[in-house]
Amino acid sequence: MQLLHNIPEVFPQPSVVAIGFFDGVHRGHRYLIDQVREVAAARGFASGVVTFPIHPRKVVQQDYHPELLTAYNEKVSLLAQTGLDYCMMLDFTPGIAMLSAREFMVFLRDNYNIRALVVGYDHRFGRNRSECFEHYVRYGQELGIEVVPACAYINKDAAVSSSVIRHLLLEGNVSEAAECLGYDYFLNGTVVDGYRIGRKIGFPTANLRVDEPDKLVPADGVYAVRVTIAGQVYGGMLGIGYRPTIGNGPERSIEVNIFDFHSDIYEEHIRLSFVKFLRPELKFESIDQLIAQLHKDAEEASRCLR
Repeated sequence: MQLLHNIPEVFPQPSVVAIGFFDGVHRGHRYLIDQVREVAAARGFASGVVTFPIHPRKVVQQDYHPELLTAYNEKVSLLAQTGLDYCMMLDFTPGIAMLSAREFMVFLRDNYNIRALVVGYDHRFGRNRSECFEHYVRYGQELGIEVVPACAYINKDAAVSSSVIRHLLLEGNVSEAAECLGYDYFLNGTVVDGYRIGRKIGFPTANLRVDEPDKLVPADGVYAVRVTIAGQVYGGMLGIGYRPTIGNGPERSIEVNIFDFHSDIYEEHIRLSFVKFLRPELKFESIDQLIAQLHKDAEEASRCLR
């Protein structure tokens, strides 16, 4: 996949594209991309997507903090796995935001050599998103751009969307989120210094600082996870929350106990992939009760990961 930043110096091949933010590059997105590739193959054109490095709403509403499913580099990596020829990464500016749908289609035709648009079932573009599919078809006929309707990807009688997946993750339902994503939800980050309480009670943890500050962190609780360190994958159990039993700080923590692992990975980069929600965060009456529960959590997490 060729990544094009803004207006390319070399004019791309005639292309069929879909437009969107593609947060998560989930099964719904990949179903749409499959349709783009099918239309492109039938027309003899290249396939691509037009997307944006920063959430468009953050450009027009500067105090907006999106809960992202994927950081920029994560999104590009996932898009590269779909078989597309192009990813056209366009800076969404206030000027772009002011373009009408027709003006945006002219921009795409004149700068990216786009000959056909595959439009998702619920997707709208252009200033204030005030126009709809019938308008796009009419503008396309005037501009020489074919506009093709796309079918939605349905999971359990509902269309898959980034907002549905966010809702699932905020409930801790990482298993159903994975069904919609097509992969286990993950966090990338750096291991940072913590309070070092875990090692004192027999469960040493690595504390994660997430790379992307706007990335969604699932609901507080304990999870079975897979931990990727320098290309090697280990099992583990992850705690997200405020450590109410210990009460040693107001900051929300992301702490993973990695099974059968004893190396120092301070300042190392790791990935946490969520497999199953085990239980909510609880406050125990004593440290001994907490330790007993952690043993049970480790056994259950190990069963889930076998």
